[in-house]
Amino acid sequence: MPAIFERVLDSRAFAFLARTVLTFVFWSSGLAKLVDFEANAAVMESFNLHPGWAANAVTLVLQLRASTAIILNRGVWMASGALAVFTLLTIPIAHPFWAREGEEAFRDMTVPLEHVSLVGGLALAAALSRKS
Repeated sequence: MPAIFERVLDSRAFAFLARTVLTFVFWSSGLAKLVDFEANAAVMESFNLHPGWAANAVTLVLQLRASTAIILNRGVWMASGALAVFTLLTIPIAHPFWAREGEEAFRDMTVPLEHVSLVGGLALAAALSRKS
């Protein structure tokens, strides 16, 4: 590997940026839930999560706190684990592709596939955090 790539990959700034980008989907979603709390509480209720305000509050706190922990490289194993479980639980709640047909089923199936990949990234972040 060229020395410049080694320096970039070994830098603290690159690791910080990578953790920030990895968690983008979570912290941006948490901020959206905070900014438009009522609308997102209604979305929670549409997924049969009652009361919607409580589900929205718990979700946004989890997304923001766990993302912050990962970005700051503090308790990454626990934060990654929490977000991984959360991500996997969204599949049967919000993306039940097996209950759909045709194009809708295909569209709903791609999201769980992406979720599984994201869980892999979170696992990798937890593993790498032990080396820093």
